Amino acid sequence: MKKFLSVLSLVAVLGLGVTQVSFAEDLPEAAAATVEAVADTAAAVAEAVPEVEAAAPAEAAPAEAAAAPTPVPDKGDSAWMIVATIMVTLMVIPGLALFYGGLVRQKNMLSVLMQTFVIFSLMAVLWTVYGYSVAFTGGSPFFGGLGKAFLAGVTPESLGATFSKGVYIPEYLFVAFQLTFAAITPALIIGAFAERMKFSAVLAFMVIWFTFAYLPMAHMVWYWDGPDAITDAASLDTVVANAGWLWAKGALDFAGGTVVHINAGVAGLVAAFVLGKRIGYGKEAMTPHSLTLTMVGASLLWVGWYGFNAGSNLEANGYAALALINTTIATGAATLSWMFVEWFGKSKPSMLGAASGAVAGLVAITPACGFVGPVGAIIIGLVVSPICYFFVTKVKYMLGYDDALDVFGVHAVGGIVGALLTGVFVNPALGGAGVVDYVANGVAAYDFGAQMTAQITAVITAIVVSAVVSFIALKIVDVLIGLRVSEESEREGLDTTEHGERAYHA
Repeated sequence: MKKFLSVLSLVAVLGLGVTQVSFAEDLPEAAAATVEAVADTAAAVAEAVPEVEAAAPAEAAPAEAAAAPTPVPDKGDSAWMIVATIMVTLMVIPGLALFYGGLVRQKNMLSVLMQTFVIFSLMAVLWTVYGYSVAFTGGSPFFGGLGKAFLAGVTPESLGATFSKGVYIPEYLFVAFQLTFAAITPALIIGAFAERMKFSAVLAFMVIWFTFAYLPMAHMVWYWDGPDAITDAASLDTVVANAGWLWAKGALDFAGGTVVHINAGVAGLVAAFVLGKRIGYGKEAMTPHSLTLTMVGASLLWVGWYGFNAGSNLEANGYAALALINTTIATGAATLSWMFVEWFGKSKPSMLGAASGAVAGLVAITPACGFVGPVGAIIIGLVVSPICYFFVTKVKYMLGYDDALDVFGVHAVGGIVGALLTGVFVNPALGGAGVVDYVANGVAAYDFGAQMTAQITAVITAIVVSAVVSFIALKIVDVLIGLRVSEESEREGLDTTEHGERAYHA
């Protein structure tokens, strides 16, 4: 998977002292003979002991092996992961739904809510049927197998590895946690083509994209055999050979900068180009119908993101706390950074700008949250917002694409910034946590060139995979179903034409 954490080891040293006490001098003469007889017997037994001790280890070894305890999931870690899973679900429904819903025009509010809600449901089923198996079982460096399709072999007793040797959580819990990531990632894409794509086309596209873009990226970045498989240099080589392609190259992505945000953001950009602009784009006002709901959605995203980032540690320990504090301060720094850039450029700070800055900060700290120190997190937050702001306010209009809710400008660009800066601020000399060396049970020496090469490779891979799969998927769906609603339907609004409902009746 994503992060290498420090190995938790416990060494117990037991000492046994032997005290010699003489009683014979204090015994009556009547008992002296008895003591002497006992001493003679003890001497005879002592002569026989070496032979017994020599044979004991060989005879006891099978019994000791048989008595080796079965790992038991830690209840504290398991409880935390249940909470984290629920928090990520909260990010999608209702967090992302309300954030996006408030940004579209009133006539399309329900269409965005419906797309988000149903995509979450669809991905939950697909993840169970084949997604988990393809992402998190062995196969090739790029794609897993179907050995755990329909969660075959997963039971309440089966275990999922964490990032510490000997520490596990229930496998069902790992499946459920990763399910939420698989659900939110496709849902992020809908913001790019909001207000103009058929509902049936949305669902068909998501099935193809999930299968051929999300699952391979998750496998390449996060799949490995776990820390207990690493005992020496030779076993490390075996783990690397079995791992996902980008994991084996040393790419760091704590919670989804490449797998989630770059992946979804690039898909959004491709969709915006393929579908074309909304009717009236650039000529008619397309202002958000409810920034109140957008603010509520952004707040739910921020709160749920703690499950997203700190939960990705898989354990309730200091590294989860590091991810949590980094998530807070990077997001705060990005909110302020966006606000002041907008304030300087447009003379007034806006609620939309503050919310956009917060999301940009959340995106950028996602790949870095468990690897960098607090100062690094602040710098990432301060840097990402001006870059995303430039793409949202300048590049989009220069290139002429209609990314309705700025999925590319915030998620893809923010994810790229975060992924690259992870490679910089993971350096322990800059306050980072470093990369664990499971063989030496310490932190590996930092190599800027090697680490940045791995990060750049991961970024390019995410861009290429998502762009190619998205383009092909959209073309297939366009031929089979058609992508866009009719001009009449688009003008009337997707709420009534696609779903026969209205968000508001007052």
